[in-house]
Amino acid sequence: MYLSGKGVTQHFAEALKYLRLAADQGLAVAQATLGSMYSTGEGVPLDETKAVKWYLLAAEQGHALAQSILGLSYASGQGVSQDIVQAHMWLNLAASSFSAADKENRTEVAQSRDRLAKLMTPAEITEAQKLAREWAEQHQ
Repeated sequence: MYLSGKGVTQHFAEALKYLRLAADQGLAVAQATLGSMYSTGEGVPLDETKAVKWYLLAAEQGHALAQSILGLSYASGQGVSQDIVQAHMWLNLAASSFSAADKENRTEVAQSRDRLAKLMTPAEITEAQKLAREWAEQHQ
């Protein structure tokens, strides 16, 4: 609530304090929110590397939005070294992580993955798909 100012006065320092507490306890939505704050500079200094750190923690827990943003980060090289195989892997995972009810995000992420695939060799696509399968097996 401190972040949005709903019901209380907007206060980024308080929001950050509570989000960090929740994120440090493993709450994926708090981790993804911290990633968003660092990627936009909202209430904290803009820091793409810290943003990726928080997105990765949330993505590792299956947070679909964090997975998609992480995939786009790897595709563009924002906050991480550019790696199209990792980008494809995370976008592939995100496309399958969004619920069927979230058809719009699922479709958008799948389209991003497919556009990226056009820039990849068949061996890179095979490797990305293998990594996604292995990740999914380990995180079920």
